[in-house]
Amino acid sequence: MKWLLPIWQSPWATRIAFLTIILFIAIALSAPWIAPYGLNDSVGDVWEPLSALHPFGTDSLGRDILSRLMFGGRITLLVAGSATLLAFIIGITFGFIASVSKGVLDQILSRINDLVMSVPTLILALVILAIVPINLFTLIILMAILDSTRVFRLAKSLSADIAVMEYVEMARLRGERTFWIVTHEILPNAIAPLISEFALRFAFAVLFLSALSFLGLGVQPPYADWGSLVRENKDGIIFGVPAALIPGVAIALLAFSVNAFADRFINQSSRFRKE
Repeated sequence: MKWLLPIWQSPWATRIAFLTIILFIAIALSAPWIAPYGLNDSVGDVWEPLSALHPFGTDSLGRDILSRLMFGGRITLLVAGSATLLAFIIGITFGFIASVSKGVLDQILSRINDLVMSVPTLILALVILAIVPINLFTLIILMAILDSTRVFRLAKSLSADIAVMEYVEMARLRGERTFWIVTHEILPNAIAPLISEFALRFAFAVLFLSALSFLGLGVQPPYADWGSLVRENKDGIIFGVPAALIPGVAIALLAFSVNAFADRFINQSSRFRKE
């Protein structure tokens, strides 16, 4: 995997993006121990300004925004990360199956995938969440299924391109089974673009989850994520209270960092494939 250059040899923008991602993950994992207050503790007046006691102020119910931002990051990263991982497992599995099987199975899987993709993702998610009980498990499964359609098309395209290579044909002539060809020939040569796409899909999942929570159909109390923090404090913007802007900045910063890191990864993997 020579395309994976050490982070310290990358440009400064990539290093900053990587460190930002690590910082978000570290804060989220250690939130129960480093957060000044509990997630739902009312510790002050409504929308208190930034102070030494409350570095990011308080929200619409007098809860410490810094503490809720830390705990909200745990839920945001957990749901977005789990949904993205599950989406790739589903998409890659069925994408490779469709590519190597051809025939009727390929047509069935491809048409089902096209059917799901034909409906705008947000609208389809809102319709489904208006019917089913909303919890973290439901959100992860729904987001994974909707996002797996994009992964399916990428995996199928990559597999189709690699399957016509000479080393794959040689493996077939040696009598290797389809499963062996997929796991030993196709997947290793598709891993670089898939990892790059994983980073981009994760950033999309963070934004998508935040949008659902902002609309009231995402993470529900007593849990909170960054999108729900924006929704809870959106009225403060009218009065010049920045409580809704702080989680919005966190969402934007995480999405920007992941995209910046993924872009560099894509460039590196593309350069090495050409060499």
